[in-house]
Amino acid sequence: MSTRPTFLSRIVHWLLVRLYRHRGYRIGGRHPGVSKCVITGAPHTSNWDFIFVLGGVEQFGLRPAFVGKHTLFKWPMTRFMHDMGGIPVDRGKTKNFVDQIVSAFERAEELALVVAPEGSRGSDGQWRSGFYHIAVGAGVPIVPAWVDQENRSGGIGKPIWPTGDYQADLAKIAAFYRAHRPDCGRFDRLMESTRG
Repeated sequence: MSTRPTFLSRIVHWLLVRLYRHRGYRIGGRHPGVSKCVITGAPHTSNWDFIFVLGGVEQFGLRPAFVGKHTLFKWPMTRFMHDMGGIPVDRGKTKNFVDQIVSAFERAEELALVVAPEGSRGSDGQWRSGFYHIAVGAGVPIVPAWVDQENRSGGIGKPIWPTGDYQADLAKIAAFYRAHRPDCGRFDRLMESTRG
């Protein structure tokens, strides 16, 4: 049973959405038509990416979720982190990261998990495969979303259902990004990895 977010959570959320609109971001595409999915946000080049994704995804009527280290969910931040869409994970040796996220999908009626598959802003374009294993394990599609901070624009694509063939599915995802951000050299490495 869900509970109404706290006043602080609603204020912070409102401020972030206002900031998104104030910066004049534009996003193209439409609601992916699914209640659960893994949204890949790329390229991850700025701290502003979080604001863009929050506002952009909400614009389509989705409530974005994110993964956070379990220690960030301790009191007094517990309720706030959950209200903001956080999913706590324990990265200890005895815990399987993917299984923890798959369990979160199983418990939720709606879940749009946003991930930056590059990992960090300093990435050379190489993607980590965790997002893919989560989608396969949860039986949900991957929805690619791109960001162009220089032009304050972005877009969201159609759902790509994972087949279990990582290389083939990654090639489809890479083709989407190269079509929408042909100017972004960071995707050259992604394209190369699909040939591996």
